[in-house]
Amino acid sequence: MDFLNNFFSKKVVFLIFLLPFFSNGQIAEPGSQNEVKYPQFKFQGLFQGRYLSDLTQGIDATTGLQHADGNAVENTFDIKRMRLGLTTKLGEGFDIVVLANFADFKSDPKGKVLENAFARYIFNKEIGFILGQFRPAFGIEELNPADILKSFDYSNQYTEFGNNGWTSFQIGASVFGGFDLGTIPISYTFSAVNGNGRDQVSDKDDGKQYSSRLALELNKEHNINFGINGGIGEVFNTKIFAVGLDFTIDFKLTDKLKLETQLEAKQGTNHYLYYSLAEDSRTGNINDYEMRGGYFLPNLRYEIQYQKLTAIEFSCRYEYFDRSFKINSNARQTYTPMAGLEFGKGYIGRIEMGIQFDNYKRNVPNTTTYDNKLFIIQFQGRFF
Repeated sequence: MDFLNNFFSKKVVFLIFLLPFFSNGQIAEPGSQNEVKYPQFKFQGLFQGRYLSDLTQGIDATTGLQHADGNAVENTFDIKRMRLGLTTKLGEGFDIVVLANFADFKSDPKGKVLENAFARYIFNKEIGFILGQFRPAFGIEELNPADILKSFDYSNQYTEFGNNGWTSFQIGASVFGGFDLGTIPISYTFSAVNGNGRDQVSDKDDGKQYSSRLALELNKEHNINFGINGGIGEVFNTKIFAVGLDFTIDFKLTDKLKLETQLEAKQGTNHYLYYSLAEDSRTGNINDYEMRGGYFLPNLRYEIQYQKLTAIEFSCRYEYFDRSFKINSNARQTYTPMAGLEFGKGYIGRIEMGIQFDNYKRNVPNTTTYDNKLFIIQFQGRFF
């Protein structure tokens, strides 16, 4: 593991810096007829506002914290995201991406606000590089921004695997690309990250986390894709791992009616939980603390194309997740039925309404580990 840390954290990052300067033929000569002027700028933004009402007495609508004394704020308006982003194209295949969420200022902004901040260089279809703060590819959800998700928000397992450095915004470097295996297009990603989240001054230790993803496009017409994810790493001189599988398929029922489905499962070491516990309250073996979960998300989409209304959608995600299934197991099952209206192409405008049902194997008073029913109305507007 020490060899891997030294090799990837020094040599690979060094190569990522140097490789763009060895490329040629990317920009036309000054004064030529085909000259393309750089830089080029592209702005994008997203607003997501919500009304939350907890249907379970004594639970905060925003945090899910249960109050045994019943003193909770059970309904509220909330701004979930107010994102502004800028992509600056510096040359053919070379750009800088910045994305910030200003809604994070409503609480302590430490470790928040700045989301994407990376440089990307794409040589060709087969290979490209990213360096900075980005979302490593480790499943379906990591490939989709929040504004085109088929449910209200990311899954519980996405959040927990993000706390453990495999998903969400991380600082590091990545190599990605694609190739054809016979008639099957295959995409790959390999990432090396610090693993302690975004907007950090430095890594928490010398250990790094290495993850990879291989995705097979089995049928483009029906969106049949199969993904394999795996990762190893080291935290405070202790080895960790994570694995995952995902699958998508769409069924065209009529010309305007389509059923879109996603299935994803993950398992890995929960070192975030392990090191958050007092030393005298945990075992001496980090492998005793593993998380495991999966979800199934069907989405029925009817493209109505009536005036400004583009489509009507109905979805219901079922998720099972246990953040420590070996010791003190307390599995969480979540059902999220939802109805949504899309205005304009690409969810330029969207209104969603539904209920999130959380059921735990065991309730823990005065914590967020408590059965919950949350009613949500969410509106979003985006430009890109």
